[in-house]
Amino acid sequence: MNFEKSGDAGQADEWATAQAPDRLVAAADAGRGVLRGVPDHVGIRPPSYPPHPLSCPSIRDGDEFAAVAPAILLDGARVGPITVRAASVRGDSHNWEGTCRQDAMTVTRIGPPEAEMLLLAVADGVGSAPYSHIGSHRTTRQTAEYLDHQAESIYSALRAQNEAELCGIASKAVTMATERLRTQWQTQAHWKRRPYLDEEYATTLHVLLVPTDTRIRERVLFSVGDGGLFMLREGRWHPAIPAEENGILDTRTEALPHAYSSVKASLLRTVPGEVLLLGTDGITNPLTQKDPEFANHLAHAWGGPEVPSLSDFLWQAQTRAKSYDDDRTVICVWEERA
Repeated sequence: MNFEKSGDAGQADEWATAQAPDRLVAAADAGRGVLRGVPDHVGIRPPSYPPHPLSCPSIRDGDEFAAVAPAILLDGARVGPITVRAASVRGDSHNWEGTCRQDAMTVTRIGPPEAEMLLLAVADGVGSAPYSHIGSHRTTRQTAEYLDHQAESIYSALRAQNEAELCGIASKAVTMATERLRTQWQTQAHWKRRPYLDEEYATTLHVLLVPTDTRIRERVLFSVGDGGLFMLREGRWHPAIPAEENGILDTRTEALPHAYSSVKASLLRTVPGEVLLLGTDGITNPLTQKDPEFANHLAHAWGGPEVPSLSDFLWQAQTRAKSYDDDRTVICVWEERA
């Protein structure tokens, strides 16, 4: 869901050349600590676009949601030995064009104490869909609500490693969430006197559920569309769910609420010390490029003995790679070794 560069790419290249020194971390006076400056980049040259917003949508444009959507979301949590860091960042192309962030994320807990799970969700609005930013935002939240209603059944299916049962629960939850959202969007379109089309809200969705009881080692990923889940093990990133087993990385044309064949449910088992990375294709695409510099950079940043602070995680998540200028949403999960 990357954007093509605009006709002003030459001007952006001049900006990048002039600003390249700013990527170095600048030391401030001792009383103010250290300023990180412009986010780091991989490759010889930084991307053409500047790494910060140049404009933003206006209320007068007629899309109130886009006008007030922040360029960056930052979140985190700690439950026992499990720590979460999450960031959703407007892509360089959106910053340059002054358009809103189409990605969304949700970090929350679901279920009663005896069946509690962390719910981590990311969604990537389809670039050509005019209201995909609304679709991604509302889909993560509405799906979380429906999965909360089914938390005890999910927990039981996880413990039994019943992938078929998990797939049925996920499909029902996404169907119910989608139908409710479709009704709301149809009503809004009616009041604004414009036609309603499902594809105008198109978005992908990935939901990772992690039991907070660390004796339960199974996790489950519910997926529609591109993006996905990776695992950092021994300094290298690996797809947590191999594509040949369930096709998660091959479903690039699938999107909610209309263009998908099924919700895929994938079981995985982790051990303390491994890092899970859930992301939209703004980060999973550069993570899997042939040149390993980007992957190595984030493996070094997130594979150390310490979990990064929220501000450090955001700065690291903004690491730039030329030609990858889409929105980027990433949620990482660390679990301490006993």
